[in-house]
Amino acid sequence: MMRYSIREPLRGPALLATAVALVTVAACSNGSPSGPSGPSTTSAGTSASAAPTSAPPSPTPTPTKNYPLSTAPRTVPSVRDHEPARGPGWKPTPTGGVVLAADSDGLADEGKLIAGELGIPYRGAVAAGPGDVELALGGTGAPESYTLTVQDDRVRISGPDEAGVFYGTRTLKQSVKGSGSIPEGTVTDRPAKPQRGLNVDIARKHFTAAWLEDRIREMGDLKLNQLGLHFSDDQGFRIESASHPEVVSAQHLTKAEVRRILALAADRHITVVPEIDSPGHLGAVIAAHPDLQLASASGRTPRGAVDISDPDSARIVDDLLREYTQLFPGAYWHLGADEYVALMSTNPEATYPQLARAARAEYGASGRVQDLATGWLNDRAAVVRPTGKTLKAWNDGFFTGGVVSPAKDIEVEYWTGKEIGARQPVSYLSAGRKLVNLNDEYLYYVLGQPNDFTYPTGRRIYEQWTPLVVRGTTPVPARYDSQILGARFAVWCDLSRSQTQAQVADGIRMPLTALAQKVWDPAKPALTWDQFRALAAKVR
Repeated sequence: MMRYSIREPLRGPALLATAVALVTVAACSNGSPSGPSGPSTTSAGTSASAAPTSAPPSPTPTPTKNYPLSTAPRTVPSVRDHEPARGPGWKPTPTGGVVLAADSDGLADEGKLIAGELGIPYRGAVAAGPGDVELALGGTGAPESYTLTVQDDRVRISGPDEAGVFYGTRTLKQSVKGSGSIPEGTVTDRPAKPQRGLNVDIARKHFTAAWLEDRIREMGDLKLNQLGLHFSDDQGFRIESASHPEVVSAQHLTKAEVRRILALAADRHITVVPEIDSPGHLGAVIAAHPDLQLASASGRTPRGAVDISDPDSARIVDDLLREYTQLFPGAYWHLGADEYVALMSTNPEATYPQLARAARAEYGASGRVQDLATGWLNDRAAVVRPTGKTLKAWNDGFFTGGVVSPAKDIEVEYWTGKEIGARQPVSYLSAGRKLVNLNDEYLYYVLGQPNDFTYPTGRRIYEQWTPLVVRGTTPVPARYDSQILGARFAVWCDLSRSQTQAQVADGIRMPLTALAQKVWDPAKPALTWDQFRALAAKVR
């Protein structure tokens, strides 16, 4: 408001000049050069009846904030590529929400999940506006890849498949949890390995459905995509059965609980890989069917080993395979095949003459016990193969030099080089086989630490291990990298009472986190272990 101080009365011409000046000021304050009855102006903008006045000042420009170039979001695992930009980034606000781009209705579950985690509304298939997170399907990137762009006060996450977009939401979630926002710029991200996960021995130790569901949530945030369930062993058979209820342990998961686990896993883009291990590790089945027990020539009965020369052994295992391949819809099935005691003796043919006779009867005079075991593996694979599942078996179930070879489509799950006759990883890789890394030197968490096992540390995995380190501490040649499909961290419950469920969860937390980093990006990490551990505590 302008103030005018009149020190003495104005008279005559002075009074007239003052009135003209006041009218001019009032007109300018209205945004026009003059009122309807005001004086006319010349082309130069001066009043025809008053002295020239100066033009009003032009508006002062609003200052623009000067942002430094952004840095990559801080997440676990770290993003693989970030294009920096200048800008404030994005953070959740009450006016923002999660929306779906055109032709992206399949991302509704991912959208609802991240909206709930960020505390903003989910609005579905509507156009994105300021403050929004938009999810979109499309593009030609690798499976599980995504692009996350932060620009103009909004986030867009796109990918060629739902899993990739989901992983983009994990990056957003972790960045916001750790810093309150996600930086400006574009993340382009993808995993190095297609199989990344956790293996849990639920046979020797009963784990509740709730515990497994907690691990699935944890794995999803770490961008892991496989949960192996070893549910049959000498100490227990832990999933409800309709075909052979007599083999099921008192403590077990019901099929309803399994379906609930599978549904949550599907929401987190995790495939459950079931395993019925045979022909060893079948003690729970033998307890209900003692006639299937393998016996040596001296009458010794090795624990968990069925007599594979007895057709009834195959019959019951095949019944179980057919039942559970229907329960588990995932793309993989694990056939086991490890530690068959008959093949761990110095002279299997002399120790188990009934197996030797069966081998010769089936495969001719050159047939040996290892051929009978390989035939068993191939026969079980033939039962599962019509389901379309990819088949897996432990590395010590593959034998060379016999008259029978393991089926070529069975992936090698390499865990040890300590077994009798164990072959180096290159032996499998040079033959063209694909392999998943479960190196017992780094990735085996064995309860009670028997047989010289020690609990693995996240630091050792983070600083020393890569997917190329399949056996011991020495990597295989880099030329085999594409045949190594990934890795899983494995929990084995040999001494099941050594730790509670809670202690297991706590003990594997950082090793699993370190594994997630190295299967997403095997390169030497930019952060030190202490920095990585501090970041994990902040964003997880």
